[in-house]
Amino acid sequence: MPPSMPRSITTGCSCECLASNNFKPRRQNNVISSTTKDLWERVFYQGYKADVCINTDNGGVVYAHSNILAMASPVLRGMLKQANRSGRWRTISINGVPHVAVQVFIRHLYTYSYEKEEMDELVLHLLVLSHAFMVPHLKCECERKLELGLVTIDNLVDVFQLALLCDAPRLSLICHRKILKNFKVVSESEGWKAMKSSHPALEKEILESMIDEENIKKERTRKMKERKVYLQLYEAMEALVHICKDGCRTIGPHDKDLQANQPCKYSACNGLELLVRHFAGCKLRVPGGCVHCKRMWQLLELHSRLCATPDDCRVPLCRNFKERISKQSKKDEIRWKILVEKILRTRGIGIASCFLQQ
Repeated sequence: MPPSMPRSITTGCSCECLASNNFKPRRQNNVISSTTKDLWERVFYQGYKADVCINTDNGGVVYAHSNILAMASPVLRGMLKQANRSGRWRTISINGVPHVAVQVFIRHLYTYSYEKEEMDELVLHLLVLSHAFMVPHLKCECERKLELGLVTIDNLVDVFQLALLCDAPRLSLICHRKILKNFKVVSESEGWKAMKSSHPALEKEILESMIDEENIKKERTRKMKERKVYLQLYEAMEALVHICKDGCRTIGPHDKDLQANQPCKYSACNGLELLVRHFAGCKLRVPGGCVHCKRMWQLLELHSRLCATPDDCRVPLCRNFKERISKQSKKDEIRWKILVEKILRTRGIGIASCFLQQ
């Protein structure tokens, strides 16, 4: 829910309110020409022909012109229509924020400008006022200033709550991410302790979102590891075809002229070469009693399921494995099919190019 609108408690005001706002002019950030800004500054500071008396906290008073307030804010326009009159004066109240924040806010309705020091000090109050009184340009500026650096660990929780109340989704998202990123420090701040006491439901939501975020990170890590395995399997398949078709350094077909010092672009070749040599000389490879040979059998079968040209393939047993596929159980067939699909999907291809007839 957005913050409640300021109370429009109206009381009488004597004509002595004609005095100026007693607010010393200072150099401000311009969003309009300096000549126009200076003109409206004088109108505000001098309070000439002001007809609105704005009561603030601790007995403060700000004087303004009803036509300017009505044009700048539809909420103020509605409050002025309901305000009690005392002669030409209409009186409204803006409570819940410091007097100086109301001064800066009303002055901004005249000049469309502010001073940097004022924004740095009063940005949260100005955000609330601009939201409550529907002044979108000031609200956007407050959000921008907070996003660009006025949010600190100390005020992070307060800004997050205000962003939710003031319907500032981008700012609330930025604050939420910062809370999760710096949770240990933030949870020890006074703002967190106050929120925990006054809004336990919001604290619960943040803690639940932390759990969700952690689960997302774990799932992302799992998928990255899984993708790495699939890429390694694909690279092993490329290296296997390379060794059996072209030869690599010290291993390959008998009709190839091998050179031990020739460069190889396949990173998996070295490890696969050792595995092939072991497989060729191991006495336990047929019974399946050797874990290394079992790994080689699996690679050969995986190759056969990826290979598009088994009749012309030079990888050992490729055609034999193709013929055995129809004799396998449904469960094994599904398992291999899923593995092949994931490997190809990881590479973003339909059929591995190294398995096509060259």
